[in-house]
Amino acid sequence: MYRIDILLKENRQLFHTRDLALLWGIENDNTLYTVIKRYVKKGILIPIYKGFYSTVSLENIDPLNLGITALSSFAYVSCEYVLSLKGIIFQSITYITLISDVSKKFKIGKHEYLVRKLKDIHLFNGAGIYEENGVKKATAERAYADLLYYNPNYHIDNRKGLDFKKVNQIRKEVGFAV
Repeated sequence: MYRIDILLKENRQLFHTRDLALLWGIENDNTLYTVIKRYVKKGILIPIYKGFYSTVSLENIDPLNLGITALSSFAYVSCEYVLSLKGIIFQSITYITLISDVSKKFKIGKHEYLVRKLKDIHLFNGAGIYEENGVKKATAERAYADLLYYNPNYHIDNRKGLDFKKVNQIRKEVGFAV
């Protein structure tokens, strides 16, 4: 089977260099970079940044999936981004907040990301986290519990949009101090 067939049959659009090496079974770095260079030249792979590629244009990629895949580690969408979408905070949020095992800010195309670091014991606790279209997301209650972990005095605008019993239950279950 040709490498292009293998690539296009994948049920995903985003690949790191190492993903492509595993997918194609290429162990030699020179061979891998040559194949990638050819596929970029032909327009089969679209470079997002060095070592990160897509099979579709950046405009056609879900920004949540893009940010999480770019991190290349476990992460979920939470905090201000989720609370803003749910109408809990009214401020305009210009970035997507992710929770992971690193702390950083980055931008890909027109999308900005703020990644907050969380200890593994809390990060991998699934309380209040669900999956939608392949992306892990926090419920409004988990997002608020996460935000309280970082800023215990955080102000929300719409208190009626949250179930505070669930917030406290999640905080206990995840191991955040209550």
